[in-house]
Amino acid sequence: MALTAYQIQFKRRMKRAIRLRAKADQKARRYTQLLADAIGAAEDAAMQMNELNRLYNVDVSTYTLLTQALHANSGQEVLVDHLAQSTPGEELVIFNQVPDGNGGQPLPNNPLFGELVTGTPVLVPALALRVAEPRAEASALVAEASAPQWDAAQD
Repeated sequence: MALTAYQIQFKRRMKRAIRLRAKADQKARRYTQLLADAIGAAEDAAMQMNELNRLYNVDVSTYTLLTQALHANSGQEVLVDHLAQSTPGEELVIFNQVPDGNGGQPLPNNPLFGELVTGTPVLVPALALRVAEPRAEASALVAEASAPQWDAAQD
């Protein structure tokens, strides 16, 4: 059985959304791993700072404010644990037959789906009149203001 334009549109939009979701997941995984590595590097630096503080009897802060907050709130272990609990492509998408809605006709283009919306905008006639009236008044005010003003006392 052939698919209607409505069903084809759904498949196209769904495939695009799945690709976007996969790219976002890939970026999130990469950045989470980078953040976990950075927190680990901050912990290594903190150990060195602590040792220097002890050896030289000084009190230099071991973390920056940002790395301290990251270490205290999430920590490297938590991020690595989140990565381990979730694997890429874990949510398998099975295309079910979409009911033939909208009489088989595709829905209008929607910029949310990366589709170009073309055509002229439709204005309600009453709204178009209200929009045009202030413009006419404004142009009359501009014409009046730009006209040279003569003072009768100067003549």
